[in-house]
Amino acid sequence: MTQVAVIGAGTMGNGIAQVFAMHGHSVRMIDVSAAALEKGRETIKGSLARLVKKGSVTQDAAEQALALVAIATTLDQARTADLVVEAASENPALKFQIFEQLDQLVGPEVILASNTSSISITEIAARTRRPALVIGMHFMNPVPVMQLVEIIRGQATSDDTTRRVMGLATSLGKTPVEVNDYPGFVSNRVLMPMINEAVFCVMEGVAAPEAIDTVMKLGMAHPMGPLMLADLIGLDTCLAILEVLHRGLGDDKYRPCPLLRRMVAAGQLGRKTGRGFYQY
Repeated sequence: MTQVAVIGAGTMGNGIAQVFAMHGHSVRMIDVSAAALEKGRETIKGSLARLVKKGSVTQDAAEQALALVAIATTLDQARTADLVVEAASENPALKFQIFEQLDQLVGPEVILASNTSSISITEIAARTRRPALVIGMHFMNPVPVMQLVEIIRGQATSDDTTRRVMGLATSLGKTPVEVNDYPGFVSNRVLMPMINEAVFCVMEGVAAPEAIDTVMKLGMAHPMGPLMLADLIGLDTCLAILEVLHRGLGDDKYRPCPLLRRMVAAGQLGRKTGRGFYQY
């Protein structure tokens, strides 16, 4: 049984912790906020209860998984981990600081993975003395449900690290896809310009959000329209990723829509604040 440290107890962190625990790994979920940890643990509990209700897992299996998740508020609790998956806020300075500290704390053979959706794995790895053991493990939201894990190789990530993490993702019941370290990787490089263009359509009065989403759902067979998806992801996260794309690739086609900037400035971030392109 592997001991996994998951850094961050938010939407992605608690989902990642749940998936590892459901597959028999001992998990320590670490966050500076005790309130976030309690909320994250309750989210895992609720998610497992829904899976039991659907008949996807047994009550015993759910209870065993929950028992495998411990919580902690200090990074030094990752010291004994065999694997670390960082899922902190999408903030470069914060991630760099976390990886610098983790590199000092954990054993020299331990793989350090980041769930970043857009920040360079190469830059993160350069903050450590083990760049060959640093890799991207980009899960999709909601983690317990979504099949894909984007496995991102930094400039120095070794073949062995990549092989081991691809195998680990498969053992979690996921489908890993190997990609190279360029801004936005594959998922967000393709998705975010579509979301951004949908926001431009709203700003320019081409159509209402409901109409745009219906066109994409019924016309392009998307399970969810781009604006509802943006609300689910968080408009602040969408903006941050578009800024990474715009800065990293230098192409104006990634320029964030002014309406997106205005909504983020107003605190209308989507589901997490109760209002985005839709009211919740």
